[in-house]
Amino acid sequence: MENKKRMVSGITATGTITLGNYIGAIKNFVELQDKFEMYIFVANLHAITSPIDKLKLKNNIKSMVALYFACGLDPKKVKIFIQSEVLEHTQLGWILTCNSTLGELNRMTQFKDKSTKVKSSNGTEFIPTGLLTYPLLMAADILLYDPDFVPVGKDQKQHIELTRNIAERMNSKYGEMFKIPGDYIAKIGSKIMDLQDPTKKMSKSSDNPKSYISLLDDLKEVEKKIKSAVTDSENIVKYDPEKKPGVSNLITIYSSIKNQTIEETESYFKDKDYGQFKNEVTKCVCDLISSIQENYNKLYDSKEVEQWLEEGANSARFIANKKLNKVMNLIGLNYKRK
Repeated sequence: MENKKRMVSGITATGTITLGNYIGAIKNFVELQDKFEMYIFVANLHAITSPIDKLKLKNNIKSMVALYFACGLDPKKVKIFIQSEVLEHTQLGWILTCNSTLGELNRMTQFKDKSTKVKSSNGTEFIPTGLLTYPLLMAADILLYDPDFVPVGKDQKQHIELTRNIAERMNSKYGEMFKIPGDYIAKIGSKIMDLQDPTKKMSKSSDNPKSYISLLDDLKEVEKKIKSAVTDSENIVKYDPEKKPGVSNLITIYSSIKNQTIEETESYFKDKDYGQFKNEVTKCVCDLISSIQENYNKLYDSKEVEQWLEEGANSARFIANKKLNKVMNLIGLNYKRK
């Protein structure tokens, strides 16, 4: 049997999986799980780069794992595990930290953005070191598994480039140790925008709960959020992200869920007004979320999920340990080995 190419990816355990996360990442995983050997992890170590309550973090992890499987990931085809259960992630992360520069990290646009938003409870601004070094742990998450491709959102491309640069630098300095990963970006739906400000990416960290849809939202709330989504005054369903970002975002959502092209969606809604358009988008999204929530409720307290996670972690550890040993040998950290 021909060996499948490998993919690896993860989502931070920050509590809410949005419709944007589903369309931009998880849906792709489900569609690709027959084609690729896939390793997907809940990135709980990345979640603590910003302050988070320990009980909330624990519950977030449990919820996210159940949602991963509820969305259609098959534990027989995909290895899912908790990032902190594979210690090699942090070990390699430190080695990569020692082979990167402060200038590289300061140039990361996500760091520049997030570092201006962190405040303590008394209003004092501070910048956690983890926000700066986040891309290095992300690079370790990737390079441990020698993936051929990394499914990544457009806003993460800079981090993937940094990963490649560090891998190439270390291969040149110490000898061949890392495969240089390619990135996979879905043609449709890789970036779903804010429902209230469609010039920004849909984010669970938004101050306005109407701006994003959670996969665990009440269906009545989902309906309200779509009905109140920003459009424009033209009343013409046409895809034009520059001039009609709100309508274009809803077209992208509908097209992605229905597995059809933007052109097919435009044609279907050609003679329909915004009211009819939003009604159909609402039904489409609610049908999807209803199905996911039904699966989620069955899986949330399931012992099977714990077993699947342990199997995934065991498989990940086997690969990660071999890679870390190779890296340590080439660098000279395993002094008893050649």
